[in-house]
Amino acid sequence: MPRPSNLPRFHILPRLPYDPPMLLHHSSWPEVEAYLKRSKGIVIPIGSTEQHGPNGLIGTDAICPEAIATRAGAEADFLVGPTFNVGIAQHHLGFPGTLTLRPSTMIAALHDWVSSLARHGFERIYFFNGHGGNVSTIEAAFAEIYADASLAQDASNRGPVRCRRVNWWDFKPVMDFCKERYGSSHGAHATPSEVAVTYFLQPQAIKHVEMSPKVAPWGRYTDADSYRAAFPDGRIGSDPSLADPKDGEKLIALSVAGLIEDFRKFEAA
Repeated sequence: MPRPSNLPRFHILPRLPYDPPMLLHHSSWPEVEAYLKRSKGIVIPIGSTEQHGPNGLIGTDAICPEAIATRAGAEADFLVGPTFNVGIAQHHLGFPGTLTLRPSTMIAALHDWVSSLARHGFERIYFFNGHGGNVSTIEAAFAEIYADASLAQDASNRGPVRCRRVNWWDFKPVMDFCKERYGSSHGAHATPSEVAVTYFLQPQAIKHVEMSPKVAPWGRYTDADSYRAAFPDGRIGSDPSLADPKDGEKLIALSVAGLIEDFRKFEAA
């Protein structure tokens, strides 16, 4: 009997070359309690929901760190928390689909996330970031968190909480690859590297768009109207038509290696 054409098609995914990751959302509380007996560290992917030029996915800045952290957590057996996927993106609001938080809102949310984890005994909270626009706000949130301890009048038996923020592209092998592969066409936003990572992860989302100009301009901006006027198609200094899924696979592997090494050092500090 022929298969009805209106039924969804399901694809069997290849066997993963690593164990399933330990994700907070997929764990029971006894499993988290057991994890805390061997580690006080957790990785939190953090990104943004914003336009990424005419061929990039709006979720790029959350998709990249989430995928890399999940792979690294599976290989190195550390806990990965839920992705903080809306960040500081007010300047992208001139493009449909973008979501943003105010800096004060994000600081308060991060403070509560860290305080919740610390309540259970986590002492090393590692934020793995995918959006450059988040950096100053994340660091401001850390300052608020540390101020709690410095200003506390009563002693506490809670362990010292330390936070760290690293961007997924910060590791030298990742940056070296981008410089060699893309040169001056890499740019600062809607870059071929981040688009390549999403294309490897989501091949059905690959879009072939002719860029005009080929390499986007650089410039300054303030609010959403200022940004849209300076960068009409959303790119800054980049040519994301260079994005290749094979590059994305390589970039993920390089960043996974860097994350594992860096998190282990932070976890042990």
